[in-house]
Amino acid sequence: MKFGVVVFPGSNCDEDMVYVLKTIFKQQTVKLWHKNTDLEGCTHIILPGGFSYGDYLRSGAIARFSPIMQSVIAHANNGGFVFGVCNGFQILCESGLLPGALLHNNSRKFICKNVFIKAENNTTILTNAVPITKALKIPIAHGEGKYFADAETIKTLNANGQILFRYCDENGTVSPEANPNGALDNIAGVCNTTKNVFGMMPHPERAADAELFNQDGKFLFESILQLVNA
Repeated sequence: MKFGVVVFPGSNCDEDMVYVLKTIFKQQTVKLWHKNTDLEGCTHIILPGGFSYGDYLRSGAIARFSPIMQSVIAHANNGGFVFGVCNGFQILCESGLLPGALLHNNSRKFICKNVFIKAENNTTILTNAVPITKALKIPIAHGEGKYFADAETIKTLNANGQILFRYCDENGTVSPEANPNGALDNIAGVCNTTKNVFGMMPHPERAADAELFNQDGKFLFESILQLVNA
């Protein structure tokens, strides 16, 4: 198992992700520069948060054309693990690896705060260690985090178990009041049909260290590792 964290110009959560994987979980982890096409033997590819290319045009719209994305798309199409957080999620949607799009928050403001999310199932690589009944406190930091898809796509996502997380309150209740950005159906994260490509707006890497007084994000990383150790 080897993790590769892709770095685009404007990425600012790459070090956070590397720290969690390498220091906290002791995993072999390398950075992959966006202009390269070699994944360096990495089995697990992470697209971190940030502001790739300054979020010009649409968030993730330019990064989708970075040379390394050809290799990331091929890796995903061959069944390889790919995980995008925040801007990484936006890039995956722009590249067509995940359905839907991330639109401007209803408030039209950048939102940076802790929110609560609830896993919809524990049958995926990313959620198998997440307690279904637990509301996870995970921070968000985005201006374009409103998940949107057409009605047929939303119906398919629900039917196929592709919705990973929904925004909820601290008691786990999913409601409009608990939705920070106006996302359809309170959707905070989704996966593809083959469940090897994952995306979410909240930042689990910012909630995985005891020094931050919040380790709810560790459930997600433990999920990834448990699948291999099973």
